[in-house]
Amino acid sequence: MRSTAESRALGWLAVAAIAVVVWLALPFAVGLLLGTLTAFVVEPLYLGLSRRTGRPVTSAVVTVLGTGLLVFAAVFGFLTLFITRLSGFTKSVSDALQPGGALSSSANGATAWLAQHGIDLATLSTKLESGMGEMASRSAAVAATAAAGTFSLVLSLFFALLAMYVTLRYWPQMSAAAERVSPLDPLHTREVLDEFRRAGRATLSGTVLTGLAQGVLAGIGYWISGVPQPAFFGAATAVASLIPGVGTLLIWVPAGLYLFFTGHAGRAILELVWCSATVIGLSDYVIRPALVGDEGMPAILVFIALFGGLEVFGISGLIVGPILMSIAVATLRLYTREIGHGGQLSSATHKHAS
Repeated sequence: MRSTAESRALGWLAVAAIAVVVWLALPFAVGLLLGTLTAFVVEPLYLGLSRRTGRPVTSAVVTVLGTGLLVFAAVFGFLTLFITRLSGFTKSVSDALQPGGALSSSANGATAWLAQHGIDLATLSTKLESGMGEMASRSAAVAATAAAGTFSLVLSLFFALLAMYVTLRYWPQMSAAAERVSPLDPLHTREVLDEFRRAGRATLSGTVLTGLAQGVLAGIGYWISGVPQPAFFGAATAVASLIPGVGTLLIWVPAGLYLFFTGHAGRAILELVWCSATVIGLSDYVIRPALVGDEGMPAILVFIALFGGLEVFGISGLIVGPILMSIAVATLRLYTREIGHGGQLSSATHKHAS
């Protein structure tokens, strides 16, 4: 039988081992988390395929590869479409700025306004050219940074897919192992893990569905107000919803300004009011909390989790914040329930286990 000192030393070694694993995995934490949460979302598909084929390993591989290919195809297709449409939109704006174009009068007015405030366009143009030259001279450093970012993105995608496979195949075993080593009662550990699973699935699917809702609502506003290519800019709005801070403002505010400077002030106001009310108001303050939040969680905690997570963790905070808040609330509920029962819950659990 081990001595108390030996057991204590072994426990500290286990804590140190966990710290080392977390430290090494920290650079890929976002990919691992997204992969785990995606596995929770697609788990019903994996279970159905596994029951039908009787081959869980093959079913997990097919589910992971299918999900990865779907995400890659969506991102690649959007980027290709974005570059193509952006090029065409830039050309149309350039034509509109030519003499006699739709934006020529607005450009002349802006030039006169700048001149009145002592801003010389020739000097401004010279400074812009100088800045472009400096950027060109640093192109090698920019290319190296882009390459490093691409490599990091590929690694994150690899670990996300790997985490998906491991979670689909071994989540019951991982949960059972956590219950054995956790200092908490096994029932409590199971409830915390179940809350992590529920919150993760709801948060990831809620974030994606909210982005889609924002894209659809914005697309309707673009179509009503006469913005060119409303479907494309609606899709761009859905993608921009994932950008921290500014988010969808990057799309629908310039669209409104474009309408205004092309002489459609009424349409511009309609588009800006519509997007303010639906893309921001309805989506961020009604749809997102309804999809991401817990029915038993106060609304103020839902908003703190969303916007506090965004402030602390950046874009990943839209997912990390609600998950951490859900786990914290679940832990506090377990604590208050245990205190309220005066320890009877743990005793009943141990009797039931024995």
